[in-house]
Amino acid sequence: MPPPRLSTHPPEQPPLVAPALQGDGLWRRLRRFLQPPRSLKLTREGKWFIGITFGVGFAAINTGNNLLYLLLGLLLSLIVVSGVLSELSLRRLTVVRRLPHRAQVGRPHLVEIEVYNHKARVPSYAIEVEDLRRGQPADKRCFFLKISPQSAQVAAYRRTPARRGLDTHIGFRLATRFPFGLFEKSRSLAAEADLIIYPAVDAVRLAPPSTGRQPSAAGSPTSGAGEELLGVRAMREGDDPRDIYWRKSSTALVVRERARDLRHDVHLSLDNQRPAAPTEDFAARFEQRVRELASRVVAHLRRGDRVTLRAASGERILADTASGPDGALRFLALVDTFDPRDRPVTALTDAPRAP
Repeated sequence: MPPPRLSTHPPEQPPLVAPALQGDGLWRRLRRFLQPPRSLKLTREGKWFIGITFGVGFAAINTGNNLLYLLLGLLLSLIVVSGVLSELSLRRLTVVRRLPHRAQVGRPHLVEIEVYNHKARVPSYAIEVEDLRRGQPADKRCFFLKISPQSAQVAAYRRTPARRGLDTHIGFRLATRFPFGLFEKSRSLAAEADLIIYPAVDAVRLAPPSTGRQPSAAGSPTSGAGEELLGVRAMREGDDPRDIYWRKSSTALVVRERARDLRHDVHLSLDNQRPAAPTEDFAARFEQRVRELASRVVAHLRRGDRVTLRAASGERILADTASGPDGALRFLALVDTFDPRDRPVTALTDAPRAP
């Protein structure tokens, strides 16, 4: 299931946004069609080499010296050989990205990059793979010295997210300077993938609950309808048939005796309403509030509480020990501020919601 996205258009106005989307898609296809299949960039050594080649060619034309013409032919042949071998290295390569299941602000995670060479006989040398993300500079690369024919090589890079939200990977840039390092030839591959960056979680000391688990006179929890099992006993009139323990009920019906469920329901709220005149530190204060709520949610779930998280825009989500903190952290990772003068944005999550 793809990660949830935030919808910014009211559902009752699809005709107003459809032409813009169609035009934008047409422009993207046209730009992709006009884009050259390869990009070529001169390295520092390549600039010197081109300068020397032009100098030798100018001298050969002016002097008519056959040795200079021979040297010029050797230099030009190196350029041709470099283009052919670099093209062979970049051909028929596929790249697969493996993202982690969870990522969090301030905590490093690994992203695996696998490159497969589909060529039957020709290896690929000096392949540099650059992972591209939308709206962010390309700063993570993996280098593969040699990829044998009909085989794959795996490398990984470490990244520490600095902000929460949806991190969209849009593709790869494959580049090589093989064989002489004079030119850097590159090609682009489209491969979209989304990674949700959870907010950071700090250690929080919670206040003691107002009511705790009530022990019986013998110091053990009293019976009730909770989830913790105290033991088994003979079935009596009025017991729930769903508590019958069939493995021990060969001669007489036996039921499971459960402890009293006194877990606490905690309600947390997030004010994501954007003021009419936001201050300079509004965004920083909002991010700090999101971080505090994430820390409190995790702390309450570790204590066994059930947490209901509600935003001012109307969304709410329920988290308990059975579902874990993933749903609430995903909700906090995607939540954004809204203008009360506009229609509130609805965040779609696949986590359980409060009834």
